[in-house]
Amino acid sequence: MRVRLLAVLALAATLLSGCGYNQIQINDEGVNAAWSEVMNQYKRRADLIPNLVSVVQGYAAHEKEVLTRVTEARASVAGIKATPELLNDPAAFAKFQAAQSQLGGALSRLLAVAENYPQLKADANFRDLQAQVEGTENRITVARNRYIKAVQAYNVSVRTFPNNLTAMVMGWQTKPNFTVENEKAMSVPPTIRFDEPAATPAAAPAAAKPAASESAVPKSGY
Repeated sequence: MRVRLLAVLALAATLLSGCGYNQIQINDEGVNAAWSEVMNQYKRRADLIPNLVSVVQGYAAHEKEVLTRVTEARASVAGIKATPELLNDPAAFAKFQAAQSQLGGALSRLLAVAENYPQLKADANFRDLQAQVEGTENRITVARNRYIKAVQAYNVSVRTFPNNLTAMVMGWQTKPNFTVENEKAMSVPPTIRFDEPAATPAAAPAAAKPAASESAVPKSGY
């Protein structure tokens, strides 16, 4: 009896391995782990924003449009629940990434405001937050690249024979990934160098007009 049971278990394990079931499960876990790291870095960026807004507001309270936009963008991201289902829903995934891209753009413009305020640029708290934001953006890029590779491995495993037969039976489908356009837009960290004019154009604030030698950073809608 015991021999038969062991034989049945061995046969079942062989069939499961041969049909790609185990490999698909391994790749799916890889996707989940990579996405968790992406979310950790997104959360780190979101957590830095309130302190950054507070410091900028202390020197440039009248920059209401820029301050409001980054706050609203952060709220928009927080309003989207990053559930496991998100990774299997192309429309929801695209919406979430669009919100993250909007937050990145608003954050970039907030940092660019400092070009018009020498005292703000010299503030130790601001410079510390600026360094943390820069580091976080770099970590987001790394985590996102790892996720792209994990999804690629998973999608290959559910599309190739004979794994695709198992995937069809189990109802597993390919997962959405970052598009080329999305990746180009999100892979550029915010411009936070203070030795050059800001790359994003914007109108100089009425209450604090910069000197002729300084570059004004025009406001732009997002």
